Amino acid sequence: MAKRVDARGLSCPQPVILAKQALGAEELPMEILVDTATSRENVRRLAERLGFAVRVEERGGDFALVVAKRE
Repeated sequence: MAKRVDARGLSCPQPVILAKQALGAEELPMEILVDTATSRENVRRLAERLGFAVRVEERGGDFALVVAKRE
C-alpha cells in the first residue's frame, strides 16, 4: 500500500509543506490528497521539480496525486 498524505482542508502553502516533508522520506509510491485545484497544481509542480513522476486522479471533487520515481 502506498503511503498516504491527507492535505485536504488545508490552505496553501500547508499542502506543499506536508508534501515536501513526505517526499523527503522517499517512501514511494505515495498518494497525496488535496481538495483544491491550486493545491493540486502546487503539489504537482513541487514533485515534478524534485524529479518525481506524478499522476493526478480526480475523486469526487478531491484530487489524489500519485507520486513515484521517474522511470
